[in-house]
Amino acid sequence: MDLTIPRVLMWQFIVGAVLAAVLWLAFGRVAGYSALLGSLTCVIPNAFLGLRIMLPRRDPGALKRAAWIGEIGKLAVTVLLFFLIFTRVEPLEAAALFAGFIASQLTVFAGFLMRGETGTEQTE
Repeated sequence: MDLTIPRVLMWQFIVGAVLAAVLWLAFGRVAGYSALLGSLTCVIPNAFLGLRIMLPRRDPGALKRAAWIGEIGKLAVTVLLFFLIFTRVEPLEAAALFAGFIASQLTVFAGFLMRGETGTEQTE
């Protein structure tokens, strides 16, 4: 079983939590929880997509449909979370919120490196 998706999600959360702790110490409580909310706004929708893709399927077409539905659902959950945060959370530091979101989102690129580590070696 390939653990790339759970590992990427774990690292996304860790990066967001570390950034939130640093911002909390440097700029205060509001910046800290705003960054954490931004990170969760990235991790939760990605977890939804990851679960859709990881479920076993026999038909390649079913995997394609699951990926499409997962991506649409990911976008919808992201929009919903941002809407809820901006309408329900006060006070909020928007810069920290987006910093947490972007930092966690950039962690996805590390998944390409993780995937390379777990892949099979090619024989000559």
